[in-house]
Amino acid sequence: MSHVPYGYRIENGKAVIDEEKAVQVRKLYEGYLSGLAYVPAAEAAGLTLYHTGAKKMMQNKRYLGDDYYPAIINNETFEAAEAERVKRQVKLGRVFDDKPTKVSKVATGFKMPKVQIKYEDPIKQAEYVYSLIKSEVGA
Repeated sequence: MSHVPYGYRIENGKAVIDEEKAVQVRKLYEGYLSGLAYVPAAEAAGLTLYHTGAKKMMQNKRYLGDDYYPAIINNETFEAAEAERVKRQVKLGRVFDDKPTKVSKVATGFKMPKVQIKYEDPIKQAEYVYSLIKSEVGA
């Protein structure tokens, strides 16, 4: 196991709720749902987190419980926080359409005609020779 989410600890190979930290996790959700932004909600819960850390913590579905982790929050709280996040995001104009991905084709072959000019200056000669290379892009 790589990382134990905040609010849990491992005892005898099983994840158990660290009740003191779980209270802070619940307070984080409560603070956010009461209208606080991520950082003030974290501070009210006694956590020192940046915006992104608090957001990622609140989007961690392990707090809902799974085969390994017991639930710290209920589904209604999780869904309400996610709905609030989307609502605030829309209100602040931070919803962006997915940009179409640009497909670039990679050169798969090259052609070069015979070198016809010889320069004394090796740099000029290299520039000339490189200018003769033509790439072919495969379909």
